[in-house]
Amino acid sequence: MIAYLKNIFEIKDLRKRFFFTLFMFAIYRLGSHIPLPGIDTAALNDFLQSFQGTLFNLYDIFSGGNLGRMTVFALGVMPYISASIMMQLLTVAVPRLQQLAKEEGDYGRYKINEYTKYLTLFVAFIQSIGISIWLQNQVSPRGLLVVPQGGIGFIAISVITLVAGTMFLVWIGERISEKGIGNGMSLLIFAGIVAGFPNASIRFFDMIRNGEISPFTVAGVLAMVLLIIVGIVYIQEAERRIPIQYPRRQVGRQEYRGGSTYLPIKINPAGVIPIIFAQALLIIPSSVLSFINHPIAQVLHDAFNPMAPLYNLFYVMLIVFFTYFYTAVIINPVELTDNLRKGGAFIPGVRPGLETQKYMETIINRLVFIGAIFLSVVAIIPLIISFQLNIPFYFGGTTALIVVGVALDTLKQIESNLLTRKYKGFVRKKRR
Repeated sequence: MIAYLKNIFEIKDLRKRFFFTLFMFAIYRLGSHIPLPGIDTAALNDFLQSFQGTLFNLYDIFSGGNLGRMTVFALGVMPYISASIMMQLLTVAVPRLQQLAKEEGDYGRYKINEYTKYLTLFVAFIQSIGISIWLQNQVSPRGLLVVPQGGIGFIAISVITLVAGTMFLVWIGERISEKGIGNGMSLLIFAGIVAGFPNASIRFFDMIRNGEISPFTVAGVLAMVLLIIVGIVYIQEAERRIPIQYPRRQVGRQEYRGGSTYLPIKINPAGVIPIIFAQALLIIPSSVLSFINHPIAQVLHDAFNPMAPLYNLFYVMLIVFFTYFYTAVIINPVELTDNLRKGGAFIPGVRPGLETQKYMETIINRLVFIGAIFLSVVAIIPLIISFQLNIPFYFGGTTALIVVGVALDTLKQIESNLLTRKYKGFVRKKRR
């Protein structure tokens, strides 16, 4: 890590990208302390104490605490994530969108990104209306109104502010991807999660010092964190290498030597995307039910608590579904087989064509199954253990997977940029 930072500061372009990313993070954190107009923050903090340990608290972590403080960035980038899910589903179902994604190249990607932004605007608009109406009807345990002066004016201002905040975060994410280091949207989620680590650590050490947590709990927490991180790094970096053979051939007077290489396929090709997508979808029923004042709605809302069996069942089902779905989007066995055929390559012991395609499908399905089980275990088990050990803050494999996964991807991008610069320097020296 120190070597990476040293190389970043030695290369001007990477240094500019690094500081640009930090500058965007600073803007994001600044906006995270600007509350919505018209809210009594003291009453809001008092009111939200009752939501500790609920699904609301979990989503607040992904928003970097913005939802709990009801800042201008309260919605975070979750509307964009939800819109991306919808667009990927529509891309599979709508022929025109499928054509844009597969045949139109850069223009197709630009149009799909444009449609995703319009859909993000719509999702953010609906969610902001729901939050505004919900807020103005809430009273703190001490009898204070969270919104002292509600009405149409408050709803209109809140909707405009929340929608503008979300679209501004989308713009920041795109700028980071374009001019910074790493994937902008993933890094914003990463920054939101990491921002809560210092306060959580301080609370944890205070409870250790005051004797509120037993040594057994401390040892259990440290062991769990270590095992989760090691497991995530191992699975995220593990890959299945399919051997590829290139035959010796001659085209005109040019002779091409044969050789062997391999096609790497990760055990978890989808990365952290299935968990992010599952979280984005699970917030919808919980959010809708919280606005309905009815006993049945309250029972269903309680069923979507992170510790409730129904929530965990849907959570695992969505993770498995999105693992298979997203892998199918990024890895197509038909295209892989066709590319091997065009390059004159083959897999030793497997006939080219349909048999190669079936062989690829079998390997990918096995890897995806392992990846889906791993993601489900990492998402559920640490959360249950945290509640059993009575840890005073949320810690789950979901946040660890996102933090470690995004960190690994960002380091790989830095390494790729460093290698590119080295090769460019080598080429310039050879020309001289």
